[in-house]
Amino acid sequence: MVKNITAEQLADRIDAGDQFTLIDVRPEDSFEAWHVRDAENVPYDPDQGLSEDQLNEVNALVDGRPVVAICGKGLTSTPFGFELDEHGYEDVSVVTGGMEEWSKLYEAVPIETASDDLVVRQVQRRAKGCLGYIVGSKEAEEAIVVDATRQTNQFKVAAQDAGLSISRVLDTHVHADHISGSPALADEIGVPYHLGDAASERSVEYEYEALSDGDIVEVGDVEIEALHTPGHTSEMMNYLVDGELLLTGDTLFVDSVGRTELQFGEDDASRGAELLYDSLHETILDLPDDTMILPGHLTVTSDGRYEHGSPGESLKARLGDLRKELSFLGLDRDAFVERLTEDAPEKPPNYERVIAINTGKETVDDEGEATELELGPNNCAA
Repeated sequence: MVKNITAEQLADRIDAGDQFTLIDVRPEDSFEAWHVRDAENVPYDPDQGLSEDQLNEVNALVDGRPVVAICGKGLTSTPFGFELDEHGYEDVSVVTGGMEEWSKLYEAVPIETASDDLVVRQVQRRAKGCLGYIVGSKEAEEAIVVDATRQTNQFKVAAQDAGLSISRVLDTHVHADHISGSPALADEIGVPYHLGDAASERSVEYEYEALSDGDIVEVGDVEIEALHTPGHTSEMMNYLVDGELLLTGDTLFVDSVGRTELQFGEDDASRGAELLYDSLHETILDLPDDTMILPGHLTVTSDGRYEHGSPGESLKARLGDLRKELSFLGLDRDAFVERLTEDAPEKPPNYERVIAINTGKETVDDEGEATELELGPNNCAA
């Protein structure tokens, strides 16, 4: 019998340690670029059906366990599941919506704070490693959203579950790896949308209220200070929350720093690296060691594994620990610039089109096209 399961149910089974075989039936190149943790690849064409060799391969992989099949959109895995059923497999499930739905899976994780009034939720987009934030005041029952992704309802629900209404939406920068949901979220609920004032240099066509270095946004008695931290992009803003937490966007991660050539280009990446060095050493590293760093991304490998932490657990780091442990922060300026410019990782897929959409120069109205543009993990770290 073939059953349908959701991407969320698949995640629950993985997290619970259930014993099953996950078979990804997409072409090998798509699988190698990005897949769910512990998946096995058996490329399948419904028009050709399962060959004897493929069936033998499946038999060896499954070894009596239940089977879960996944593909790009759920269209190929379904006939694959029915073929297995015809060959006597009794426990076969197909992931509805496939990797498209897997890419939209979220968890909202509470962040502990020193203040009883301060409420922070880290909204994790599991498959891409995007991290957005709800930051609010329990007493005022009000919050801001930082770095919303395209699935804006996830942020509305996270705020509502925390007992907060959204009063403003902020982006740390013009994102290159995913389509920002911040302008749409602000428009949907009728609140201001903010970017750093240097965004004017990038000809952002969305309406936004500019924030300058040192500006304060208040949510009840909670104060959020905007800190201009160029490098990954020219307009990058970090947000210091009550002097306790720093939302770093793509400036500083728990395991790396932001790459610089996505905006500045290969020829001018060194200028971005110099800006980033100054932002790190003249702004962020001047903060107290106990400052909690909350980045805009976590590293998810192409095989779906978290480099640090686990899904549903908060991803954060104490600044003093990063100061000691992160090699990038111990380099002098010349060595830092050389490291960022000489060994850049593979660029995020479709990043030029994504930037054009996030500056308002292009639009994408088709859900399938938007999902396709975002497929794969983020690659914004150096």
